[in-house]
Amino acid sequence: MATSRRHLRDRVIGAGIAHGSLASPAEFQNGSLQERARLEEPDLARPSQGASRQHSSMDSQRAKARALEAEIAALRRACIETQAPGDDDSQVRKSFQETHQSHSEEWGLSKDLRSHLGSLESELQFLSRLTGISIRNYCKNTEDLTNTEMAEKSIKKVLQRHRLSGNCHMITFQLEFQILEIQDKESLSSVITDLSIIMEPTEYSELSEFVSRAEEKRDLLMFFRSLRFFVEWCDYRKRTFKHFKEKYPEAVQLSEGASSSCMGIRNPSQPGFELVIVWRIQIDEEGKVLPKLDLLTKVPLRALELDKNRVIETAPLSFRTLLGVLGIEATLESLIKSFCTEESS
Repeated sequence: MATSRRHLRDRVIGAGIAHGSLASPAEFQNGSLQERARLEEPDLARPSQGASRQHSSMDSQRAKARALEAEIAALRRACIETQAPGDDDSQVRKSFQETHQSHSEEWGLSKDLRSHLGSLESELQFLSRLTGISIRNYCKNTEDLTNTEMAEKSIKKVLQRHRLSGNCHMITFQLEFQILEIQDKESLSSVITDLSIIMEPTEYSELSEFVSRAEEKRDLLMFFRSLRFFVEWCDYRKRTFKHFKEKYPEAVQLSEGASSSCMGIRNPSQPGFELVIVWRIQIDEEGKVLPKLDLLTKVPLRALELDKNRVIETAPLSFRTLLGVLGIEATLESLIKSFCTEESS
C-alpha cells in the first residue's frame, strides 16, 4: 500500500516537472490554466510566414496540456482521498492490537470456562458415586411475575420451572417441579409450589406410597434422600438372599429370584415344614428408610397339636429378638442351620 502511494506522489511530482514547475497539487491546476491561457493567446510577435506550421504545433501542445491537466486532477483527487502512509500504518497497528487483545481475552475466557466446566463435571461424578443418583437430562424455564406495584417496592417475583430425568442405580425417575422465588431488599425466599414424580415400573411395590407422599408434601430433598437409602437397602437384601441361595441351594428357595422380598427355608427330610422370611423395606412419614423382617411358619396341623411348648407359635417373636442381638445375616444363618441340619431333623 505504501509503495502504491509513493508511486502516486512520484507521478504528481513528475507531472509538475513536465509542466515546468514543482508546485503543490492545488497549484497544478492554476499553473496549467495559466499555461493553457498562454498557449491559447495568439502569437502576434511572430512573422506570418510559418502560420500553418505554428497552428499545428499549438494544437498538439493544447492536446498535451489537456491530457496533463486531467492526469494532474486525477492525481490530486487520489492524494486528497488517500491517507498518509504514517496514519495508515498507525491504524493497521491499532487494529492488530485490538484484534490480538480481543483474541487473548476470548482465549482466556474460554480457558477459564473449560476449567470451570471440568471442575463441575468432576464434582458431579463425585456426587453420583457418593449418592448413586445420576442426572441425565435437565432443563429450566424462568418466568418473571413482578408487576408494577412490586417493582416500585423493590420486590422481585420469579417462577422457575424445572424438568429432569435420571436414575438411582436400577430405578429410573422423571421430575417436574416449580420454584417460586420472592426477593426484596432484605431477604430471598423460595418455595416449591408443585412437584410431579414419574417412576418407571419396578418390582418394588414399597415405592408407590412413598412417591405419593413426597408429591403431596412437595418435599424434593426427602425424595432424593429416601430414594438413595431405599435403593441401598434393596441392593443389600438382594445380595444377602443371593449369598444364602448359593451357600444352601437345597434349603433356600427364592420364588421370585434374587430381587424377591421373600426367602423360603425348607428341610428336605421334613416335607410339609417351611419357614418364610419376609423382608420389607419401609419408608416412614419423615422419609426414614427402615428394614422390616418377619418370620412366617408353614407346618402341618398335626405338628401344631404336638407342639406343647408353643415353639412354632412363638417363633416370629423369637426371630425379631434374635435380629436385635445378632443382626440380619447372622440371624438368617443361625435359622437355616438350626432348621436344616441333621440334628434338628
